[in-house]
Amino acid sequence: MSFDWKGHASMFGANAMWGLLSPISKVILAGGAITPLVVTDLRIGGAMVLFWITSFFKKPEHVNHKDLMTLFFASLFAITFNQGCFIFGVSLTSPGDASIITTSMPLWAMVLAALFLKEPITGKKVLGIAFGAGGALLLILGNGQDVQISSTVNNTAIWGDLLVLFAQLCYAFYIVFYKNFVNKYSLTTIMKWMFTYSFICLLPFSTNDLMNAQWGDLHLREIGGLVFIVVGATFISYMFIVIGQKRLRPTVAGMYNYIQPIVACAVAVYLGMDSFNAIKIMAVILIFSGVYMVTSSRSRMDLEKYGNCSNK
Repeated sequence: MSFDWKGHASMFGANAMWGLLSPISKVILAGGAITPLVVTDLRIGGAMVLFWITSFFKKPEHVNHKDLMTLFFASLFAITFNQGCFIFGVSLTSPGDASIITTSMPLWAMVLAALFLKEPITGKKVLGIAFGAGGALLLILGNGQDVQISSTVNNTAIWGDLLVLFAQLCYAFYIVFYKNFVNKYSLTTIMKWMFTYSFICLLPFSTNDLMNAQWGDLHLREIGGLVFIVVGATFISYMFIVIGQKRLRPTVAGMYNYIQPIVACAVAVYLGMDSFNAIKIMAVILIFSGVYMVTSSRSRMDLEKYGNCSNK
């Protein structure tokens, strides 16, 4: 089984930048000048503009009407529902609950890949996901300074948890269901249309927040954070995601979701907000062991090629 370095590096890079989103967003939102919905709108709108500018330097590519509709629904799952539901969900539940629920994404990817792509659910794959989830949970629950699990259960928190869970399901559905479709067009063409559709869908919900944003109160550090979110954590990251989606199995691509808490933890240590200990080291080992196990597990093509249905 060959190791696709480009696909793995792309997924690692995208999720590493997404791991920086939480601490950088905290810095931006702490001033109160803009709301989370405005940050999301700037992410989507900014990336849309960058992808369209990039497309002007590429060979024009015609997309038929049927595929434009397909891209519209892909944008709903990958961007609009994923980012929108997550933001509203976090506003209704605790950050700790939301962080824990995000570890469910690789599990959803495995189940959906089995349903739609007939990928086998092997024992090695299940164990790898369990290792990765366990490591992520160790990082999240061990970060007592930033993570406060809600001690009371109410309808608002439950709805928030469900929205965060739905956001993970939507993203898993995208990387599974649209895996083959993304090979039909270039990366730039796919992304410029997806972000355009997402921006149009989100704008009616964010117009009021955009109008009331205190743009003059943004400091240079906050502006720099927004530039990173738009360029790095959105424009570049989503390009990496498509590369990884084209080259890796959905379950393997989904496992890189566990890189995010590692990066967030590393930033907290660097800023003096946290420190490394034996638990965190064990968590990192578990996560990378899980990624390796899922990567080396048999795919549907492997089983068909070797005629071996054992759980390896």
